[in-house]
Amino acid sequence: MATALLPNDDIHTNTNDKSLEIFSIIWLDENINVKDTRKTEVTLRSIINHIKKFQDVKQCQQYIEQTSQKDRLILVVSGRLGLEILPYIHQLRQVISIYVYCMDKNSNEQWAFKFSKIKSVVVDLDELVSQITTDHKIQKKVEEPLSINIFTTYIGRGKSTTGVNGEFVFSQILVDCLLRLKSTDIDKNELIKLCENEYKGNYTELNNLREFQDYSPDKVLWWYTRESFFYKILNAALRTQDIHMLFLFRSFIYDIYRQLHKYQSKNFVRAYRCQLMSHDELNSLKQNIGQFISINSFFSTSDERRTALFLLGDITTQIDSERVLFEIDADPKMVNTKSFANISKHSYFPDESEVLFMIGSIFRLNNINRNDDQIWIIKMTLCNDDEHDLKQVLMYMKQQIKSEEINLRTLGKLLWKMGKLDLAEKYFNRLLQELPSDDPLLSSLYEDLGELASQTGDFDMSVQWHQKSLTIKNKNQLTANPVIKKIKLSTGKELKKFCFSYNYNLR
Repeated sequence: MATALLPNDDIHTNTNDKSLEIFSIIWLDENINVKDTRKTEVTLRSIINHIKKFQDVKQCQQYIEQTSQKDRLILVVSGRLGLEILPYIHQLRQVISIYVYCMDKNSNEQWAFKFSKIKSVVVDLDELVSQITTDHKIQKKVEEPLSINIFTTYIGRGKSTTGVNGEFVFSQILVDCLLRLKSTDIDKNELIKLCENEYKGNYTELNNLREFQDYSPDKVLWWYTRESFFYKILNAALRTQDIHMLFLFRSFIYDIYRQLHKYQSKNFVRAYRCQLMSHDELNSLKQNIGQFISINSFFSTSDERRTALFLLGDITTQIDSERVLFEIDADPKMVNTKSFANISKHSYFPDESEVLFMIGSIFRLNNINRNDDQIWIIKMTLCNDDEHDLKQVLMYMKQQIKSEEINLRTLGKLLWKMGKLDLAEKYFNRLLQELPSDDPLLSSLYEDLGELASQTGDFDMSVQWHQKSLTIKNKNQLTANPVIKKIKLSTGKELKKFCFSYNYNLR
């Protein structure tokens, strides 16, 4: 079997690097670069690609604290340094498991039991790899964060529902926009290059990438369920709402959408999903019983309750998280907007009875109760897009998108409305690179860039963009405002004066 090959690099101390996956290994040890340890890293990278190494406790602590709570970190630490760092980072949500690698197992076990996230104390590297591998098979199913938007009709005193419900609506519209935006070879090549850079030296995933060159749309569910870069990066992008990665993956998201629609379940389904959640995450849902949630990723479930419960592990073992079981009722006769299907026959693991729900599926939170085994049961029902109070706004915005040809300008304007100005500018400029010099869309695109620049306070750039727009309009004699013909654009001062008045009129 192909393995990962770790380059002979120095100790990583840069806190700005970012993995494209959810899971990372943090290794803190004064002797991290010894030969035996490096061989272990090679093996581990075939399981969890991103390994970050430290010899200094403070640098390691700072890196962990700055990592997003949506990331999931596995910490390998020596006994002495573990005693120093664990009191400061053990409670952090992003830290999910800890392994103490040491020379004296008995003495380190004396203090390790105080920290519930410590999975084992080991003295042998092969045992360390085996333990991480075994634990990760479960962790990758129950520890991945859920990206959820809540639509609520009530909220705490003095607070507004606008921001909360706005995220709910725009997440739905964004998915619709990406599904209708045609992909290009430029986008696919950029995605492949990003993956090749991410997995440099990891021959397991590089081989998967080479195999992926023969991809066909009818195999998308096979690729999505396979333990490879495709699933890991796409899931991470969905759960962290990395919009640019979703943009690059959009043709594959569309292929999954088509497959779910094609194999849509014909009968009522009760599906289950296990999850480990923080107290805050669970409380957020408990405060919104009777409301609606949308899940911003593909929602993987099983139609076998026992299978889902098994993944929650030994219920007698104390953990820092809450054990949760989602119980979902889905009736295809009542729901026709978001597809769901049993994908077992098309999966890399055909023996797993997996029911997959489309991105943006909306559920009503019916009830949340804890059973005798101290597992929280969250009962939900799959809903249509028009079963909540925002249906008119949602339908109106969707209709606006459907009434026009979807291009990068459409995506940019949507991101602009979402307040993501940097991304809006990015896609406007991307479209600018693709359009021919005589394209009639150029004038409007320059206007958009001018307005965007003025909103970010870059007034000089705004003037330049508006000048480009006016030049094209004059050249093509498409100017609708007769005042433009009377204005002399001979000096920068006159041009600025005109552009500010032009911006005012546009508003």
